[in-house]
Amino acid sequence: MQRVENAAIAAAVLVGAIALGWPWWVLLAAFLLWDASAAGYAAGPRHGAFWYNLVHNYTGPAVLALGWAVGRLLGADLWILGLIAASWAFHVGVDRALGYGLKLASFTETHLGPIGRARRGRD
Repeated sequence: MQRVENAAIAAAVLVGAIALGWPWWVLLAAFLLWDASAAGYAAGPRHGAFWYNLVHNYTGPAVLALGWAVGRLLGADLWILGLIAASWAFHVGVDRALGYGLKLASFTETHLGPIGRARRGRD
């Protein structure tokens, strides 16, 4: 059910960006940039999980979207905040729809279950 929910969020973000007249292709072009957070794994699994999880949740996009919305209410055109929030939320939604959740003890253990070889070994 969480995978379906996140696919719906990703679709809503994409359609919302199009409806707002934002360059929707940025959501696709920037998709893999958010995975740079996995570079933390170079310092070990604990650091890697921390940085990965920091980026791969909806808190950051929600804060940026709030900033964009407050800016609009105050008459400021902060569309770039909205576009970054949309790109970020789109990434998280697609990742979760594909089964890539928040990292637990190892990269292959997530809150949505095992991924990669760990999943294949379980099937």
